[in-house]
Amino acid sequence: MFGDRLQLARKKAGLSLRGLSDAMGGQVTPQALGKYERGEMMPGSTVLIALTKALDISMEFLAAPLEVRLGAIDFRKKSGTSARDRAHVEALVLERVERYLLVEEVLELKSAAWEPPFAPKQISTLEAAEALAMDLRSVWKLGIDPIPDVTELLEEKGIKVMHLELPDSVSGLTCMIERDGVAAVPVVVVNAHHGIERRRLTLIHELAHRLMIVEGIDEEKAANRFASAFLMPAPHVRDQVGKHRAGFGVAELMVTKKIYAVSAAALLVRFRDLEIITQQTMVYAFQSFARTWRKTEPQPIATADDQPREQPQRFQRLCYRALAEGLITISKAAELLRKPVAAIDEEMRGATVTDSR
Repeated sequence: MFGDRLQLARKKAGLSLRGLSDAMGGQVTPQALGKYERGEMMPGSTVLIALTKALDISMEFLAAPLEVRLGAIDFRKKSGTSARDRAHVEALVLERVERYLLVEEVLELKSAAWEPPFAPKQISTLEAAEALAMDLRSVWKLGIDPIPDVTELLEEKGIKVMHLELPDSVSGLTCMIERDGVAAVPVVVVNAHHGIERRRLTLIHELAHRLMIVEGIDEEKAANRFASAFLMPAPHVRDQVGKHRAGFGVAELMVTKKIYAVSAAALLVRFRDLEIITQQTMVYAFQSFARTWRKTEPQPIATADDQPREQPQRFQRLCYRALAEGLITISKAAELLRKPVAAIDEEMRGATVTDSR
């Protein structure tokens, strides 16, 4: 409905009703805008044009039906996140998912549906969370080697991964995208401002919440243990560093963390969990040479050359595939990818393809 689309565009722009009215130069009152969103009245053509300019959207966007909705939303946030920030993020996700599902439908891809590797399992100990992570690796036939690209892996399994420039107060969220008559699709959103190490752990942490029913222990600790075990399998870690160590030098830790593409702090905690080091050794590390590692990542992985790693690429690939196969026009591809037609044309002819937002 028009009202739903208007509200989505307004929230995506981060505007209140009064803010949108001001952006339109007072052409329409906040009260009238509220009536448009509630479907109590429709704007004339002059107001419609003003709305598209103020919100930087097309007339086609306002006319299209809103076919998806967010369900089971779980924000990973700091205290004090405002309702406006939440609404802004939810609108961004809805708009992005709509485009994603559209191109999948055009290509008739089954992967639009999430197929869980197994039914959620009851977890009552951290050791059970660790075992469940290894069960998932077994079901997905991953062996025990480090995973080069977690984002690509999850997208191949039917989970929509999004890196969005979220407000500072929002770390990320997980939700289910619901559509009438179609299986729900899980989405994990992480803050694009965070480093690769943190994003990888967040992605698997959120996946854990889909696969565990936690009783008797802290759910966040169980999800963290699952994520650590999935990214740093015990057999592989012990092969790399040994079964028991009195301590580590910083140089060795920096090399080892890059093997698993995890934070240095997470690596130390993993060593403690596997009893490679004692609790006392870990505490000493965080009180001495590693005292700043929980807030500032030492020798972060992300550099200019590393940026293609852990970036959602599947949606962009599907858009170019649909265009190459003549299933969508170049103008539709430009609309989906939020790029100028000229840029799409250059990329199809061989220019460097840049990541779409």
